[in-house]
Amino acid sequence: MFGSRRDGETVTCIACGEECPRADAREYDKHGDRWDRQDKSFEYLCKTCFTETCRQPRDGLEATLAAAEAGETDRETFLRQYHELADDQT
Repeated sequence: MFGSRRDGETVTCIACGEECPRADAREYDKHGDRWDRQDKSFEYLCKTCFTETCRQPRDGLEATLAAAEAGETDRETFLRQYHELADDQT
């Protein structure tokens, strides 16, 4: 049935790094279009991190993450680029 392909699958929360069952996680799409599923892979947030972050202002966050090459470059480069972009926005 619907959830059977997720049974037993675990994912890693992009906020805290903890592994959790896929059924207990929330999908996150850095491009802000989680409904278009064709040829797409998702990142995940555990329920706790999702609850803590979903109430924060996100205006422009996805665009900034994409511009900083989140998930496409190494951590040091991403953090440098993100910091520069965030400074430019203030």
